Amino acid sequence: MKPTTIPMTNALRALDAAKVAYEVRCYDYTEHGGTIQAATELGLDHHATIKTIILEDEDKKPFVCLMHGDCEISTKNLARARGVKTVQTCAPATADRHSGYHVGGTSPFGTRKRMTVYVQRTIYDLPEIYVNAGHRGILVAMKPADLDRALAGLTTPVDVTQA
Repeated sequence: MKPTTIPMTNALRALDAAKVAYEVRCYDYTEHGGTIQAATELGLDHHATIKTIILEDEDKKPFVCLMHGDCEISTKNLARARGVKTVQTCAPATADRHSGYHVGGTSPFGTRKRMTVYVQRTIYDLPEIYVNAGHRGILVAMKPADLDRALAGLTTPVDVTQA
């Protein structure tokens, strides 16, 4: 169901604190709809609708990866970029615990734990991106250049698209 009011999430608080310009966009969230549902409903470019994925390495150290909605992450390339042997996506309950958000509403901004954010390098080439705002059914439209400011030095640009 589409939110009728916009809750003040930790993600929105973090964007406000970083003085990042954004516009909130609401859509009708459905379980397993993913970025394609949000992009389709809001008439957005699926490539510019960004997935926020919580992963962990072999030592169970959590981190975030931002990826184009229409692409898949190569965990092999991401492990190489991180300098570890393996990485895997977290189980939903584990991802919720690390981020402080529910899967489907996970935002890279204002997470419960301070985690490195690996950003697919080509995201920075887009004129505007749409990222989850910390609640199911809510995205923020923003300039990709503002990711670094909003994430306060936690970002690492990488090439981890699956071939």
